[in-house]
Amino acid sequence: MQFLDIKEPGFDAKFAALVQRSEESGREVEEVVQGIISQVRSRGDEALVEYTRKFDRVECDAAGLEVTQAEFDHAFAAVDARDLAALRHAVQRVERFHEKQKQQSWLSTEEPDIMLGQKVTPLARVGIYVPGGKASYPSSVIMNAVPAKVAGVKEIIMVAPAPGGETNPHVLVAAKLAGVDRVFKIGGAQAVAALAYGTQTIPRVDKVTGPGNIYVATAKKLVFGQTGIDMIAGPSEILVINDGSGNPMHIAADLLSQAEHDELASAVLITTDRNFGQRVAIEVERQLHELPRQAIARKSWESFGVIIVSDTMGEAISFSNRIAPEHLELAVENPFEILPLITNAGAIFMGHYTPEAAGDYLAGPNHTLPTGGTARFFSPLSVDDFVKKSSILYFTKGGLERVGADIVRIAGLEGLDAHARSVSFRLDK
Repeated sequence: MQFLDIKEPGFDAKFAALVQRSEESGREVEEVVQGIISQVRSRGDEALVEYTRKFDRVECDAAGLEVTQAEFDHAFAAVDARDLAALRHAVQRVERFHEKQKQQSWLSTEEPDIMLGQKVTPLARVGIYVPGGKASYPSSVIMNAVPAKVAGVKEIIMVAPAPGGETNPHVLVAAKLAGVDRVFKIGGAQAVAALAYGTQTIPRVDKVTGPGNIYVATAKKLVFGQTGIDMIAGPSEILVINDGSGNPMHIAADLLSQAEHDELASAVLITTDRNFGQRVAIEVERQLHELPRQAIARKSWESFGVIIVSDTMGEAISFSNRIAPEHLELAVENPFEILPLITNAGAIFMGHYTPEAAGDYLAGPNHTLPTGGTARFFSPLSVDDFVKKSSILYFTKGGLERVGADIVRIAGLEGLDAHARSVSFRLDK
């Protein structure tokens, strides 16, 4: 962890160096992933079975890759009733939030003899990737499957690695509750390739969504165009803006909630109160000793954690908008004063009693968020990611006669005579 003053010479360079991930490793990963995709495209199930044996230590044939009804039944029997109730609660809240995002097809007849509109159509089949390496994430199942279901997607295919052949029962239960149709026990770049191109066992999908490690993210990047993707998700990140109010213990816990995700996660506090920042640093160190995932959280905090001191709240807000964080906590006395000034953030958590974890699990908004500064132009996963929109145009002869001369003129400006003739022929009396 570093302590930086936003006014110190070279601050921008120091901060950039702190959060920079290796470009070299990215290029090496891309070569490996390209090879995996090529194998899955050419050999299908045979390649999937080999990669599953190699990476997940599971001996099975292609038929054994799909989760059976017996495995679902076993998962429901294994899950505590209170855990089941909590997962149902999460599904209900996430569904209720995403229902408000639905858009309807529409037609406009405000002009005589012309009708224009938009047709909203759900994607036919989507694939959702659920991580399963360092931890299991039933919440990721819910956040990816529920908006697809709300959008009206006909078939949801889920892939999730099952190291040693064991799929987390909470993940399987979440899949059923959220409306997933089929689940396959595969992960990594090979799972993304299978969804993008299809194999003898795994159907090809129209879009792949969901977070994963660098191999998964790279595979999504490489198959984009063959299939749709939601975004390229990088390591998790949190930025907390603070004005010296609140409890340092709470802020420390929020920072560590991201640091425990993985060693590359980034946790940043920017505060106008140096003393408060120092108290948070002490509290982080104390809490680290209490975490079961201390080794991961400590490496993340020591490598990519930083506490920044700013002179004014304006400086803090400007810094936040510049880096466009995935998770932004406004841990200040009056967050609603600041909210209109925030322009770039994946999700905004307001006040001292809205921890980032509330959004991770069941508040309602989606936790699949843009990372690495891409909140400047990307949005959280939503119902919009699971539909496509077609424009509708209808002209009567009178409508075309009213606007046709200008169409012909603009086509002429571009030197596209056939475009112009397609209109003028219809207008020729």
